[in-house]
Amino acid sequence: MKATQLIGKAGKKLEEGQTAWYDDCRDLGLQVDSDKEGRVQVIRAIVWNGSTADCAVKTPSLWKTGLGLRIGDAETKVIHLYGEPDSRSPSTKNGQSLELLYYAFDWAGEEVPQVMEVLCTKEADGKPGRVVEIMLAAPSL
Repeated sequence: MKATQLIGKAGKKLEEGQTAWYDDCRDLGLQVDSDKEGRVQVIRAIVWNGSTADCAVKTPSLWKTGLGLRIGDAETKVIHLYGEPDSRSPSTKNGQSLELLYYAFDWAGEEVPQVMEVLCTKEADGKPGRVVEIMLAAPSL
């Protein structure tokens, strides 16, 4: 799988067509869903909340979108990089109140992901929300 080549280590097989990588030091997870031919259908980067590692990591994660969006970035960076989303809606995950930013890229052609969903924490105390999940989906979905 090309994702393994790019990341540099084998991922953990979750089930048929699903592979995951974990960055224990940054407490991040990356999940790739593939079809039967091995073509990537969905890529999901998440805050994992499962790490017990005690690391002194100073560098940002190498996992980022084509325009440089990473988990932990401010919601304002999402808007700066991708513009206003096609829609915004409230969401929840694991009991946490979040905001979902939805982008459709069908206008850009089938060579790029057709949908990007970004989950962000809510703005609080004058501080912008932070990205906690990024999902990119292929044209076939």
